[in-house]
Amino acid sequence: MVEFNLGLVHERISAAVPDHECVVWRDRRLTYADITDRSRRLATFLHRAGLGTRTERSTLEGHESGQDHVALYLYNGNEYVEGMLGAYKARVVPFNVNYRYVDAELRFLFADARTRGFIFHATFAPVLDRILPDLPEIELLLQVADESGNALLPGAVDYEEALVSCSAELPLVSPSPDDLYVIYTGGTTGMPKGVLWRQHDIFMAAMGGRTLGTSEIVSTYDEVADRVRRGQGLRTLLLPPFMHAASQWVSFITMAAGGTLVMQHDTHRLDPVDVWETVARERVQMMPVVGDAVVRPLVEELERGGHDTSSLVAIGNGGARLNPALKERLLSSLPQLILTDSAGASETGAQMTQVANRDEVSSGRFVPYAGAVVVSEELDRVHEPGHAGLGWLAQSGNVPLGYLGDAPRTARTFPVIAGVRYAVPGDRARLLSNGEIELLGRDAVTINSGGEKIFAEEVEQAIAQHPHVDDVVVVGRASDRWGEEVVALVVLRDGATVSDAEIVDAASAHVARYKLPKAVIRLGELHRSPVGKADYRWARDEATRHPS
Repeated sequence: MVEFNLGLVHERISAAVPDHECVVWRDRRLTYADITDRSRRLATFLHRAGLGTRTERSTLEGHESGQDHVALYLYNGNEYVEGMLGAYKARVVPFNVNYRYVDAELRFLFADARTRGFIFHATFAPVLDRILPDLPEIELLLQVADESGNALLPGAVDYEEALVSCSAELPLVSPSPDDLYVIYTGGTTGMPKGVLWRQHDIFMAAMGGRTLGTSEIVSTYDEVADRVRRGQGLRTLLLPPFMHAASQWVSFITMAAGGTLVMQHDTHRLDPVDVWETVARERVQMMPVVGDAVVRPLVEELERGGHDTSSLVAIGNGGARLNPALKERLLSSLPQLILTDSAGASETGAQMTQVANRDEVSSGRFVPYAGAVVVSEELDRVHEPGHAGLGWLAQSGNVPLGYLGDAPRTARTFPVIAGVRYAVPGDRARLLSNGEIELLGRDAVTINSGGEKIFAEEVEQAIAQHPHVDDVVVVGRASDRWGEEVVALVVLRDGATVSDAEIVDAASAHVARYKLPKAVIRLGELHRSPVGKADYRWARDEATRHPS
């Protein structure tokens, strides 16, 4: 089987369907030929700037990179897609930047990533101006003009002027399947860490090289082109930020089928009216979402009425759990919908899925994809169906090389069991007798109360089903009696009146009583990432600040 490079995959897709729309945003309607032209010009610019590959993969350890790294400090837009593709075609590694990070977090990220250059929206210029003196290795600043009107930073080049200055010929480099795909993750429970993938492996694991839900894979570049010519070309609304792995993966899956990436007008925040107007205007067929925080305002706007959603056939949830009550409301508003929940991680790719319908929406059980297994707590064996004990959700096959610059963490997260290398990022799971996997939650946010392990996400789902609870995060707080006690931070729906006891009693219908919160803290808003993931570090601090 041929191994794949992401930049070359896009070149073959573009050659097969050059006139298909690739990216639609505001008044921009860019075909595959347009994106190819622009990404090639960017690749040439990066190459001329001296960025590229320094050391080939074959001589490096799993936690090492031999390529130059460029930060994509951008909101969603065609520039993000071009930034990824242009970098790949120059054998440069782009990586994602969480644009909500503060200066200290950004300094850590850029130093950890061995950053050599930036492609950034002008709105972030003042932030970069403050921290660039601490980053002496920076060689390239490409500034994308936006509504902020901020002037070019000293030494920066305007993005569009850079493209115009370069030829649309590919630079004289030979992109390799060994070239890196890097995704930074982990900012909610610790400092961010860079996951290093070979491009071939991430293409197979999560970016279009296989048909999700089956073991069917593409084996040649010609097959990629043939599949695109025969495909339906779905129109996908890329609602989550591109700096989130799931959004990058869905975008490449869409392009690998010759589809169109659509973005709502306002990509800086979640505006439900803007989202549904974009769905209607662009006849969007598929949309990824990330948990309750994203879906709830979308459902509430749908229930107000007045939106044409007849084109929408699929919504895929991933990255955060979606509670059953919201699933029911979504399916009631969109009866034609195929609603899927997917599980995976930056260290595994897509691992398993469940499909919701109006008769069954509450299952925490998933059908695994190829290579998804449960391994023992001791990391010494793979569980067989029906094994009674808990284990770790793991992935074999196409898995990452390691964490950038961190050999010990790489060894812990990617163990070898019976001669097979696995990715084990830290999710607790149980393998059921029918082969399905019950996902319990991330071990890093597990609460140990009175000797019992309690999975925060399980309790969150139980509390979130209360009709007056608008948002919830559950954490552990130090307790003299229990060691840790369960604390729920909740936001109530506007105008709702409900007691703590009522919230706890309602949750008791879904989880055992020992898992119920010992305290309920009411807040006006919960901190979440731009894609809706809970900020557990902040939540633990809040729980400590509000003793009860």
